[in-house]
Amino acid sequence: MAEAPLPAIRSLPSWLLGRAAARGRTLVAEALAVEGMKMWHHVVLSAVRDLAPVAQADLGRAVRLDPKDLVGVLNDLQSAGLVLREPDPGDRRKNAVSLTAEGTRLLARCEKAARHANDELLAPLSPDERAQFMGLLIRISGTEGR
Repeated sequence: MAEAPLPAIRSLPSWLLGRAAARGRTLVAEALAVEGMKMWHHVVLSAVRDLAPVAQADLGRAVRLDPKDLVGVLNDLQSAGLVLREPDPGDRRKNAVSLTAEGTRLLARCEKAARHANDELLAPLSPDERAQFMGLLIRISGTEGR
């Protein structure tokens, strides 16, 4: 069955951004799957690299992931030998998370795969259009200056 035209909805910037975001997520998820990774696993690995050693609670706040969900992701990553959870030297009641050497290597491969997926997403744009588009996205996303 053909989709209804819905021109009023499909002309909204929010609808178009949602469609572009969904396509981008699909491309990145497929690229990460080749490395055996899921999106949240990649996000958490990247945040651990940037923040390590990081208290588990701080990591959850940084990536805005529910603590129960974060525990599941960290369990997966630790079982795969990609992160270490050790007592935080600043507060032994907390866990500090850091990357293993294998986690660092896998993250590099995942970042390369994600960059290629994003290049595919933006392929219809010239380099100048990509730069302009990124600047506009940053401005409307509320992440400017962060």
